[in-house]
Amino acid sequence: MRIGELAARAGTTTRALRYYESRGLLPARRDANGHRSYDERDLTLLRQIRTLRDFGFDLEETRPFVDCLRAGHPEGDSCPASLAVYRRKLDELDALIGELGAVRAHLAGQLARAERARDELATEALVPGGPEPGCELGGHEG
Repeated sequence: MRIGELAARAGTTTRALRYYESRGLLPARRDANGHRSYDERDLTLLRQIRTLRDFGFDLEETRPFVDCLRAGHPEGDSCPASLAVYRRKLDELDALIGELGAVRAHLAGQLARAERARDELATEALVPGGPEPGCELGGHEG
């Protein structure tokens, strides 16, 4: 098949295919007329790349999976190098989840502190002579 058909079947652009070719992820075969020529194996490679990219893998991280498929394995993730990439990606995700958990805990603490401060001001406002309730964002009118 030609580059346009492969792009359409894979749901990508011909530009992306040429880029993958320049990075050595797709073969650069040419027919007798000099046109790029692809087959079903190339579609399988491209689908593997696109799936991994959709899951947040950078392009270079897809290489072991492509190499595994090119070596004749039915699945791109059945080779040791692919498994190592999975492990590294899981470690990265675990670290990000930890960081997000810390940010969330900090933000929850800030919200609880702000709500307590608001409640204290509201209680003081009910006392004769207490402060007028106000909002920092709206400014103070006087």
